Amino acid sequence: MAKYTSVSMNLVFLMVMLVVVVGIGGANGVAICGMESSELAQCLPAVRPPGAPPTPGCCGVMHHADLHCLCTFKAVLPGLGIDPALAMALPKKCGIAAPPECGGAW
Repeated sequence: MAKYTSVSMNLVFLMVMLVVVVGIGGANGVAICGMESSELAQCLPAVRPPGAPPTPGCCGVMHHADLHCLCTFKAVLPGLGIDPALAMALPKKCGIAAPPECGGAW
């Protein structure tokens, strides 16, 4: 039951993230893994094909993000139009150490 509840909560959270970040371009006031959705939107060009280099603003956001939290969403990235390989490479491109629980990719 607890696992089902956790999965359900993740799905609800992902729906909110999808609507806010992708659907309306990132409205202020919604926190996602330690970032405001408008801040997270700064990184979209870097994680969507063809994958632009991350901007200083994006890297600044990533330095304050909860990477452990972001890691929990890596399986749903393709459904959000995000290339998982580009997303997993983003912390390294911003000079951030990768948390090991994300398969070593973060």
